[in-house]
Amino acid sequence: MKHEPVELAIIGGGAAGLMAAATAAAAGARCIVIERKARVGAKMLMTANGRCNFTKDVPVERMLEDIGGDVADFVAPALRAFPPQAIVAGFRARGLKTRRMADGRIFPASGNAADVVHVFGDMLRDEAIPLLCNCPVTGIQRVKNGFIVGLGGFTLWAGNVLLATGGLSFPKTGSVGDGLEFARALGHCIEPCRAGLTGFECPPHPPARYERAQAAVIAGGVEVFRSAGEVEYETKGVTGAAVYNCSRFVARRNLRDWTLRLETPEGTSELRAPRMRPLKEAIVTIGGVSRGEIDPQTMCSRIVPGLYFAGEVVDIDGPTGGYNLTLAFATARLAVKSMLRNRLAG
Repeated sequence: MKHEPVELAIIGGGAAGLMAAATAAAAGARCIVIERKARVGAKMLMTANGRCNFTKDVPVERMLEDIGGDVADFVAPALRAFPPQAIVAGFRARGLKTRRMADGRIFPASGNAADVVHVFGDMLRDEAIPLLCNCPVTGIQRVKNGFIVGLGGFTLWAGNVLLATGGLSFPKTGSVGDGLEFARALGHCIEPCRAGLTGFECPPHPPARYERAQAAVIAGGVEVFRSAGEVEYETKGVTGAAVYNCSRFVARRNLRDWTLRLETPEGTSELRAPRMRPLKEAIVTIGGVSRGEIDPQTMCSRIVPGLYFAGEVVDIDGPTGGYNLTLAFATARLAVKSMLRNRLAG
């Protein structure tokens, strides 16, 4: 019997990894999904308090404007190739009923994140895509004809590898930074990781939740960023969509001397450079594999041929409200489509 490598080893069974598997399966590519936890999609199941806001129905150029800066420039090819409307159409084609909110956020109609994960689970079953759970990868070695992927007691030979392992936020879901270490071992630079979309510590405040509020970042006496949405006072501090987006703005720019202004129905308050909640509690990770070492047209490494990246393992992120799952889906699809074009070209 002739032994040949699997065409694509997908490391990570989260949003990016599952979309990569779906894309590969649709093209008849031989792939395998390797997940360190007992089940796939753990972080998706937590998204939006278990409701899974999986994209936002806005034009691509508006989404890129909201993401902003060098991150937007990098993800533009992926988002233009797989915009939110195409993401929604793909899920509906697989039988998922959806609900659109007034601001464009898209949820499963049931309000149950498990329905989104089940779409991928059904696809993996129907297309007979192998899935290895409870299977942490121990290392990835580049060899002449691809890669040797270490899996504890055995190894896997793969022609191509896609790292879709996420960042460092919510490590209990499997985002423990192993993909960053694999990338580093293969010669990639890792941008420092820090919390993105997180809350802030604040003086004691009675628990309160305001759905229609504003949060702003003040620097040098000037308002430099503003976000509308929920503001919620909890035991550990202040959270909510408006606050999360301010934290991303501050973290991306490494601001030090600034003020968080909160405007709620009870009045306006200000917090001078409040401390962010830790990375392990953040919705997303800022930092990761350096964008400069990845071709944004293909999501392929500029250093290691056959090595691809998707999702939060890369130094990309967006505001809250469906942007980050959209980025995971779009970069994963672009990576696999690029791999398939290389196969045909070869």
